[in-house]
Amino acid sequence: MDLEKQVNLIGSIHDTLNDFVGQRLKVRANMGRSKIVENEGVLKQVHPSLFIMEVDRKRGRTARQSYQYVDVLTGMVELSHDGESLFEPLMLELNGKPADEAELVDQEA
Repeated sequence: MDLEKQVNLIGSIHDTLNDFVGQRLKVRANMGRSKIVENEGVLKQVHPSLFIMEVDRKRGRTARQSYQYVDVLTGMVELSHDGESLFEPLMLELNGKPADEAELVDQEA
């Protein structure tokens, strides 16, 4: 994938997340060595290269975590809202299948 396309996709991720500031999202992050962390929280801030979530912890506490848009682009971080993946069509497009074509394959199966 060329650099210009990557920059445009990261910009698209940024713009999409900007619409979700203040809303609850579910985050699934691959932390390496087979460690996958799932949290739910509120998207607090969107910055040029990263976004900040305030995630729920035990006993009513919260913690702030930051993630990079590149991690969303590479699939290391997955975000969902109301049970629906925010960037699944984007990931399908990255793998070389247009989103509508991939949906047809899923419906045929």
